[in-house]
Amino acid sequence: MKYNKGYRELGFAKVDIDRKKRRGYPEAVYCPGKTKKQIKDIARVILGQKHDLILTRIEKDIYSYLKKSYPRLKYSPPAKLAYLCQDKEKILKKGLVLVASAGTADLGVAEEAALTCEILGSPVTRIYDAGVAGIHRLLYHNKLLGQASVIVVVAGMEGALASIVSGMVKCPVIAVPTSVGYGASFKGISALLTMLNSCSPGIAVVNIDNGFGAGYLANLINR
Repeated sequence: MKYNKGYRELGFAKVDIDRKKRRGYPEAVYCPGKTKKQIKDIARVILGQKHDLILTRIEKDIYSYLKKSYPRLKYSPPAKLAYLCQDKEKILKKGLVLVASAGTADLGVAEEAALTCEILGSPVTRIYDAGVAGIHRLLYHNKLLGQASVIVVVAGMEGALASIVSGMVKCPVIAVPTSVGYGASFKGISALLTMLNSCSPGIAVVNIDNGFGAGYLANLINR
């Protein structure tokens, strides 16, 4: 392993050990396309810096393999996210991130967003299965919506939930389109376009199924 300024050279990867100093949070690891050993070697470098470890889109068998070396590693099956927290100073005492999902089928992406935000230090409250097909389920939480510092809205199908939420609150809304839906949803493109074309101001849109990106951004706004 070579030591370079700002990163560690592993041959197959240059691990950005300077990112926490530069941006406030360490590098997260996107696991698809990497071997078990590659992920383990990257994790060893990150943990060796006393940084938190976040492994996104990781399969259960790879998590089980890594846990033999890192017993404190935790895993969320719905979010497909593994993590090991070492920085206890980042937890906030105030502010609230609200994560709302349209349907149960959106729960995995919503949990990726919520858990990412919690790992990075923000308190999170979840409202799940509150889509536009039964809008009274969302309206029941109207008071809670008004207390949030930022709201992450996760929705597939036509993706209308983000516009409705944004029209009800004064805080920023981060919209996450999901690939959930029938044929004409085009694997999330329909929801993505709805969110991008929302007439309600104050909405930022991340990529399809990008719960991690939404959770990261929500934490930045909340802080």
